[in-house]
This record gives sequence, C-alpha cells and structure tokens, in this order.
Amino acid sequence: MADWSDLTNDVLEYIARLLSFSDHYLFSAVCRNWRSVSKWRWYPPAPQLPWLVLDEESDTSKRKFYSLSEDKHYSIDIPELHGCYICGSSHGWLFAVDIKITGILINPFTRECYELPPFPAYGKNVDVTTLTEKVPSDYIEGPRDYTFEEMQLKIVFKAILSHDPKKKSDFTAMILFGEFNTPAFWRPGDLGWTVVVGQEGSMSDVVYFKGNFYVLSWMNVLRVVDFEPEPKLREVGPEIRVWYHSYQNYLMDFNGELLLINRLCETEENGQTITVDFDVIEPDLENNRIWYWYDFDDLYAIFLGRNSSIFVHSNDFSMCKKNGIYFTHLTETIFSPAEFGCHDLGVYDMKDESISKFFSLEVFPPPVGSPIWLTPNPL
Repeated sequence: MADWSDLTNDVLEYIARLLSFSDHYLFSAVCRNWRSVSKWRWYPPAPQLPWLVLDEESDTSKRKFYSLSEDKHYSIDIPELHGCYICGSSHGWLFAVDIKITGILINPFTRECYELPPFPAYGKNVDVTTLTEKVPSDYIEGPRDYTFEEMQLKIVFKAILSHDPKKKSDFTAMILFGEFNTPAFWRPGDLGWTVVVGQEGSMSDVVYFKGNFYVLSWMNVLRVVDFEPEPKLREVGPEIRVWYHSYQNYLMDFNGELLLINRLCETEENGQTITVDFDVIEPDLENNRIWYWYDFDDLYAIFLGRNSSIFVHSNDFSMCKKNGIYFTHLTETIFSPAEFGCHDLGVYDMKDESISKFFSLEVFPPPVGSPIWLTPNPL
C-alpha cells in the first residue's frame, strides 16, 4: 500500500487546489509534509464561497461562523475578537470595535492583526473618549446619553480595504463613521485617521474601484475621493433618479464594472423591516448614463452586507443560486433593538423576483446582531 505521506509536492499541490476552505485545514492535519505544502503553498486556491461571521458563543472567546457551501456551523477560538462588534469585512479581513471603542483589523484565520488609531469624534456634541455629552436625536424625544455599548455599534458604519494587507503593505483602510457616515482613511504608519471633506448629506456605502474610492449617498449621489492636494469628495457620474426611497444602497466592483444596488424594504405590522426587492444599476461614468441589469447572465451570484460586496461564479458551486443576491440582516443600532433577532436575511432571485432562505434552521444559529459575509483568506 502506498505511503500517502510520501506523495510528491506537485501531486499534493494538485490535490490541495481542489479543496474547500474547511478541507484545507483537514488536509494540513494529515502529516508534516502535507502541512508544509498547505502552509507555504504557491498554487492558486480553489474558488471559495463566502462564510457568514456570526456572534460569539456564550461565555467563551469563540466566534461562530456559517459555511454556505457545507450548510454547516463552526466555532473558532479568536480571543482578539472577544467582546467586539464586527463593522466591516474586506479581502478576508475583519474590522472590529471593542467595548472601549478601540478598533482592530484582523485576519480571523491567521490572526494577523493591526491596531487602529482612535476613531474621529462621532459628532460635534459627542466626546467618544468620555461619552458624557448629551446628544439630541430625531429618533428619541429629548437629549440622550450614549453609553460605550451603544457607541460601539454606531461609531463606524462600514469599513473596507483597498488591497489585501498580505499582498500589498501600503494598503488604505476607508471607513464611514459618525453621525453622517463621513469618510475617513488610514494607512499603516499614520498616527490617526484623515477625514475627507466636502460631504453633503449622509453616506450609504463605499467601494474601491479601479484605483479610486467611490462613496454613495443615501440619495444615490456618487462621489469620488480626490486625495490631492487635500482629501475631498467630488461628485461624478450620471444623475440617478429613482421613484422610491431605498432602505439601503450598495456599491460594488463587479468583474470590472461599477454597480449600484438599491435594496427595497417594507415595514410589517409587528415592526419588522423585511426586504422585498432589489434594483441593480450600472452608472456609466464615461458616457454619463445608467443601465439597469435584470440578471447576471446565469453565471454569477453576489453577496451584500456590511462587507465589501462580493461576487462569485455560481457555476463553480452547485448549491449557489444563479442570478442570486445573498443579503444579510441590516446592522442593529440603538434605535433598532434586537428583539426580532436575525429576521431579514436570504437570497433574492433576480429573474423571478422571489426571496428564499439559504440555510437550514437546524445548523444556523440565529444571531442577535448582524452577520457579515467574509471570504476565507487563510494564506
């Protein structure tokens, strides 16, 4: 009988490139030789479906994950994320804010980590370091004292990266923070965040596309970040008028095309907000016009949430819905309590405009907060 530990590296590399993310770890546990190939591999990895990052397990430092490809739940010990709120996912890295409003950037599977500088002030009436000022709000009658727990969920609306830090050391991190989701950026070596000026209204999403950061307002106004001579926002692209008010807008780099996705929701009698439809629009920046998309040519599926938007080739995965838009429940805020749990996540079929579940209730632990998509990046 052949000794599997004596297989040559080229054979092992061929096997390993066919494995899913979870099988990659089983592969590395066979023996020292297999682990060496797994750890130092230079072969292209197999296509991976995103995982969902869920809550912590009670009374532990383990974080729960859900594998869509396996319809399976995992618990992984990541002490650095204990007590943290996940506010962004990009290139396989997570942005997290702890209870003292300190931010970190971490690869949850290699546990490589960057400590982020203190965030800019949430608003002119709030001192994040003390959280003692009272802030008037349109949502709550009278002034309100914010607690650390509340500010942990509110300080950063979204966070993304320009590049994978493991592949490009001079990457840029961009966040939308504060009362109006103001953009600010940080690069390794910077002592603090640099706020981008020129904002009008509140921002909804940000994407890194063809060497630039683009920011979208809640009213579908698209702006690009000009870094020189000082960082500021400049309006670009065609005017995008819609007859409805979308609940959430997303930007994404789809195979070299800039897409804007409007998510439409309805509020039910019990107060739950439920997603009912999506519109996919391509802003043509060169010709100053827009195009509506009605499917992804039966080839792709996309994943939306607080993560950098992700697309995959659905033909690579038998369980992946073609022309599907996988979406997660919108992030909890202090004005949207967790009493309903994770009630609004599913997959939208662009062709028949239906919405269905993508998970088995038996293996999917309903999170209290908002799950977030993550592309596994163990390299």
